[in-house]
Amino acid sequence: MCKATNGIIGLPNFVSHLEAAKILAQANRVCVIGCSGGGKTTLSREISTKFELEYVSIDRDIRWLPSWRAREKQQQRAITAKLVQRKRWVMDGSSPSSFDIRLPRTDLILWVRVPRRIALFGVAKRVKRYLGTVRPEMAEGCPEKLPDREFLSYIWNFEKKSAPDFYRNIGLYGRSVPITILKTHKEMALLLKWSSSTAQPTSCCAKNP
Repeated sequence: MCKATNGIIGLPNFVSHLEAAKILAQANRVCVIGCSGGGKTTLSREISTKFELEYVSIDRDIRWLPSWRAREKQQQRAITAKLVQRKRWVMDGSSPSSFDIRLPRTDLILWVRVPRRIALFGVAKRVKRYLGTVRPEMAEGCPEKLPDREFLSYIWNFEKKSAPDFYRNIGLYGRSVPITILKTHKEMALLLKWSSSTAQPTSCCAKNP
């Protein structure tokens, strides 16, 4: 097991960006989590392409049905349980309620944790680009729409109201999984850059094949 060298309270296996880059280069399964608008999808897509991991979107593949109808929770959990059994993937999306299914199969957690103003700007850019159309990472029949008050409030209050659930569920279900926090787009870019030059594979990612 990879040991954390710089633990953070609530994240028992926190690792540095350089350590995370080394793990990423040999990982079979990666979870990218965080607040909406922070850049999770872009990072996940880049990881998918660079390391030939299957890209899985929680929004597209698990949560939503056409016309913005959410699947029932038990259906979502059943689909998640099947997807995580695949050998190699990067999973884009938070949903801490399914961490108990996902994290035991995960080699690395990347928590995208940009400031809320950056997240809001990211949502604005997304809406400007896709408004009225279905973006590639969303389920069929779910066109991009203007964010409502509830969604904006979720972003604005993420650290206060949602982050504690992340800490709690990571502590419960992912204590042994290496995790790093990415606070800027530059840090995300550097992670990908550093992952290009790594040591030989170790036992860090020798989980269930």
